[in-house]
Amino acid sequence: MGKTSTVAVLSLLLSGCAVGPKYQRPALQPPPEFYAERQITASSEADLAWWDLFKDPVLQGLIREALKNNYDLQVALAQVERERALAGVTRSQYFPQVGYGGSISGQRAPEPFVANHTYYGYSFSTIWEIDLFGQIRKMNEAQRATYFASEDARHDVRLLVLSEVAQGYFQLRSLDADLEVAHRTVKTFQDTLSIFQHRLEGGTASGLEAARAQAALANVAAVIPDLERQIVAQEVALNLLLGRNPGPIGRGSALTEQFDPPEVPTGLPSQLLERRPDLRQAEETLIGANANVGVAKADFFPTISLTGVFGGLSPQLSELTGAGKAWSLAGNLAGPLFTAGRLKNEYRAALAQRDQAKAAFEKAVTQAFGEVSASLSAHQELAKAYEEQLNSVAAYRESVRLSNVRYDSGLANYLEIIDAEIQMYPAERSAIIYDLGRKLALVNLYRALGGGWKLDDSQWSGVSGTSANAHPPTP
Repeated sequence: MGKTSTVAVLSLLLSGCAVGPKYQRPALQPPPEFYAERQITASSEADLAWWDLFKDPVLQGLIREALKNNYDLQVALAQVERERALAGVTRSQYFPQVGYGGSISGQRAPEPFVANHTYYGYSFSTIWEIDLFGQIRKMNEAQRATYFASEDARHDVRLLVLSEVAQGYFQLRSLDADLEVAHRTVKTFQDTLSIFQHRLEGGTASGLEAARAQAALANVAAVIPDLERQIVAQEVALNLLLGRNPGPIGRGSALTEQFDPPEVPTGLPSQLLERRPDLRQAEETLIGANANVGVAKADFFPTISLTGVFGGLSPQLSELTGAGKAWSLAGNLAGPLFTAGRLKNEYRAALAQRDQAKAAFEKAVTQAFGEVSASLSAHQELAKAYEEQLNSVAAYRESVRLSNVRYDSGLANYLEIIDAEIQMYPAERSAIIYDLGRKLALVNLYRALGGGWKLDDSQWSGVSGTSANAHPPTP
């Protein structure tokens, strides 16, 4: 065989040929626009850094603490490190594996004519599997996809933690607002009850008015302990997200003062796949499953490996055996003949796993479009409901004022005032609920769009900045 032929054969052995399918992204059909979207824009709210969306300094501090100490994030980070290490394990199969061995023994003879000796031997061995059919390459492709999927999972957990902290903080501030309204209403009813009790003692009021005022007062007063219970529970939940023991949570801006843009651009639906880490994770899982099909298919073909051994013996032992240093080099060929259908069924299982991953990926993409649409609609419609509810609260306040005027003029009894005050209290609580709802919808929309996707790992720990591309100063 000529030199050219030898080089060609060696090149074929070293390069091999992958028998598995190449990955192709499934054909996706993103909608031309998100459901409930009014106008398509190239920019997206997801381009903003989180500190540009959540402007409350106290909330920013809580988010920064959670991104540093959250337990789920620590678990996700450890998983990334594990998959990175396993990728290194799989990559090592490209290279020869070298080992060593040794032995030592001694002899002590009672006869003076037999010398005492210490015998030893040593050896170095190597084995190298030639990836002729691409099995090792497909295994590496699958493990790399698993590693990348774990990175995307970590990014998704990070975005989830940010969202949960923001939503938990908004819920806490809404409970604070609810408690404030309850205390204010209780004070109003206490004043009313005092007036009725004085008038009842003076004989100018009936027991009905006093009983009605007492019932209204007790009804609202009963809400206060439950609100305080909910506040403690919310603080406990937030502390768990922050990775700290239960305790009070600092407060910043009131719920009504939190930043909430009237219009939220979503960007093009076709860009969602690149922004959302959970979608990238689902695709990496599909890539890995597709590579595993190649691994299963390569099992049908033989494996070729080279083995080598080099060793030596002590002089005394080599005299007995007639051997000193020795080496050997061999090629090994091994392949399946009969496996009772095992390889065929493993291949079919790999195909089914790939189909499962493909369906899961397509479902995740479709679900993502729905999440953006639902969150966008919720933010838009709850903003309208909030404005209408503010009008309702203003009308009830005017009703209370006019009732007092009519009462002072002798045109109405005080029961009319009580009725107006009783109706104003749930109206104020409804306004808080709608305000909270639209802010929670904004957080959901930011997460559904893959918010902060332009930030690198170092920028995610920042709390101030002017754009998603600006590196925030170190806190």
